[in-house]
Amino acid sequence: MSYLDRDTFGIYRDRDDDSGPGPRLMGADTLMGEDVYNRQDEDLGDIKEFMLDMQTGQVAYAVLSFGGILGMGDKLFAVPFEALQLDTVNKRFILDVSKERLENAPGFDKDNWPDMASAEFSNQIHSYYGTQPSAGYRTSTGSVMGSGTSTMQSGTTGSTGYNPGNKS
Repeated sequence: MSYLDRDTFGIYRDRDDDSGPGPRLMGADTLMGEDVYNRQDEDLGDIKEFMLDMQTGQVAYAVLSFGGILGMGDKLFAVPFEALQLDTVNKRFILDVSKERLENAPGFDKDNWPDMASAEFSNQIHSYYGTQPSAGYRTSTGSVMGSGTSTMQSGTTGSTGYNPGNKS
């Protein structure tokens, strides 16, 4: 099911003019459940949730579900929103990683979510996907909504050298 199918207001339907918000502005509800593929046209899963940075109003992460059968045994991944590209031709997201790299990405299960607001988590995820965090308000601990440590299921760590003045 694509965002066109979930478009209850009809704002993304093909039109002869440029009226309507899509695809530059999209409703989160219409993108939930959107398929994610890589550039090799491999199915990487679908979007289960969007995590919003409540200090900046920006989408921080998309939660990608990969693996499992009918939602059972799947692994969840926080993917920086900057790593996703909307494919308006095929009505899906593109994530430029191989299936094997995604299988080894830092992930978590639905019953054990990490502290996505921690600076450690942000650095780890952005480093893994090769993106930069959006500049925004951070507390002195580096956290947006609190501090803590992540509980990731991968040994991959890294630092992006976060610079609040660097917008990507």
